[in-house]
Amino acid sequence: MKQIAISGVVRTALGKKATKEIRKNGLVPCVLYGELKDENGAPVATHFNVSEKEINKLIYTPHIYLVDINIDGVDHKAIIKEVQFHPVKDNVLHVDFYEVHAEKPIVMGVPVVAQGLADGVRAGGRLMMMVRKLQVRALYDTIPEKLFVDVTKLQLGKSIKAGELSFEGLEMVTPKEVIVCTVKMTRAAMGAAAAAAKEGK
Repeated sequence: MKQIAISGVVRTALGKKATKEIRKNGLVPCVLYGELKDENGAPVATHFNVSEKEINKLIYTPHIYLVDINIDGVDHKAIIKEVQFHPVKDNVLHVDFYEVHAEKPIVMGVPVVAQGLADGVRAGGRLMMMVRKLQVRALYDTIPEKLFVDVTKLQLGKSIKAGELSFEGLEMVTPKEVIVCTVKMTRAAMGAAAAAAKEGK
């Protein structure tokens, strides 16, 4: 998995008014959740700001990253937990990070890539990827940048489900019944099949 470094400054002023001012200054409010819990059992959160430019490098990319965050001189390793976008402008409003450790497994969504030319596509069908990422559990330094799914034997009208896949060193978290990819019949293929059936008569 690729790594990227960003730097932030602890945010002490919270609330809507303060957050609005932060965004006006070209910064994105963020929260880092760690393993420490408060007296109510809730994760202890570190509120901080990062420049919008740095956040955009992290968000607007097809890659997944282990994020090295330096907050006021203190280093943390983390992954993105959640991103909040503006409903109209689509710019990043807020990012939640989750702190990770080398010895503890994490759950992360990894991009899926189809490998090979499906038999069903050769027969005139169209390959459709139904999910962009699969959720897996593993130590962060063993999680790959992409998961490759061999589709060469996938027939027309058939699908590959998450439960049929396995990747070395990774535990699949995505539900088994989730369809990862499928080969759908196109109109051209349907026409060819109908013509072939007619000739057979």
